[in-house]
Amino acid sequence: MPSLKEIVAKETADLLDQRQRLSVRELAMKFEKGLKTATLLSNEVKWRQAALLERDILLKNLKNVLESMRSQVAGKHRDEIEESLSMVDVLAIHLSKREDELLQQKAEVTKIATSLKLASEDARRIVEEERSNVQIEIEIARAAVQRVQQIVKEQEADPQINGKQDEDELKEKFQEARRVKMLHCPSKAMDIENEIQVLREQFAEKSSNCVHLLKEIELHQRHKENDVPSYELEGLESLGSMLRIVTKNDGCVDLSKFTIQWFCFQPKENKKEIISGAIKQAYAPEPHDVGWYLQAEINYRGEIAVVKTSGPIDPAAGLVDYVETLVRNPETEYNVVVLRVNGIKQPTDSIHILSIGKLRMRLAKGKTVTAKEFYSSSMQLCGVRGGGDAAPQAIYWQPRKDLSLVLGFETTRERNSAIMLARRYAIDCNIILAGPGDKTQW
Repeated sequence: MPSLKEIVAKETADLLDQRQRLSVRELAMKFEKGLKTATLLSNEVKWRQAALLERDILLKNLKNVLESMRSQVAGKHRDEIEESLSMVDVLAIHLSKREDELLQQKAEVTKIATSLKLASEDARRIVEEERSNVQIEIEIARAAVQRVQQIVKEQEADPQINGKQDEDELKEKFQEARRVKMLHCPSKAMDIENEIQVLREQFAEKSSNCVHLLKEIELHQRHKENDVPSYELEGLESLGSMLRIVTKNDGCVDLSKFTIQWFCFQPKENKKEIISGAIKQAYAPEPHDVGWYLQAEINYRGEIAVVKTSGPIDPAAGLVDYVETLVRNPETEYNVVVLRVNGIKQPTDSIHILSIGKLRMRLAKGKTVTAKEFYSSSMQLCGVRGGGDAAPQAIYWQPRKDLSLVLGFETTRERNSAIMLARRYAIDCNIILAGPGDKTQW
């Protein structure tokens, strides 16, 4: 049962609503009463005006009679007639003032009557509108009651079918909720991510062991041929890693004094291409090197030693799918650091935004735009082909002939995806993006 306070509040609200509806009707009745009163007052003013006209005629006749008598009498009676004439004049003045007041009252009464008439008409119109609105609400309520009665009759006529339909709908909703819960279960997602991380670690370890075994086999074969190499490559042979030339016999040899050149080649096709600018002891593979063997030639005083990878460069896990996801966006933004501008080293404390779009690339910091160029034949883009620990996360970009930049990314995944994304958009514009000195098929 509702509390006493709620009952009182509900009844009060109903009474206020009823009073608001009745107040319009009462207002109309009051306006009608006021109109009747104003009409009576107007009639009374008319009667008083007629009486004043009669008084004016009587006073004029009386004054004429007194003036005719004044010429006929003398002595004391003449003085009384003079006094009567003065009293008649005073009375005429008083009556004229009274007539002016009555005219003002008539004007005010007429004005009040007009306003009351207009208000009465407005009140009648409001009452009619309220009556029509109430009639519409009553019709809507009746239709709603009829619909409810029809639904109740249908449910009473066939309750089993409705119950079965409701049960089937509930089962479907439960199954859908269970499926959504299983898809979005955070614990299972974490387990899958952990399994993927473990598999990646195992794959990296097995790849390293495989490379090590292949190198041992190659050393064993060379040892049989009495041709023991002096150098070897250190690092994972996959995209996102760093390959470094190290010495086998003497670790104190300074390779910076040697002439080094990196190549990519295909043994089966007997195809070999120079990697322009890759003349350092270390080299970070870029997406173009995936599927190719890498080889470094060390020249010291005319003697050339060759080191090469045991197999082709492996792609980074999930990178292709990641780039396919980015292609659906009209533009992709990366947080980068400008390391060099036209070969001059820059402070690394300012972060820029590199935007790679379908038609152009843009580098900016806030509202300051450093470079904004459409894809063209003069534009160059590749990975940094030099030493340094930041090489796997850096790219070389020449937007135009008078400007060259070295940009550092947050991760190797972002660096490689940026190179792949820009080259794909450029190909759509019939442009090949490559490094300085690279040979292109166009």
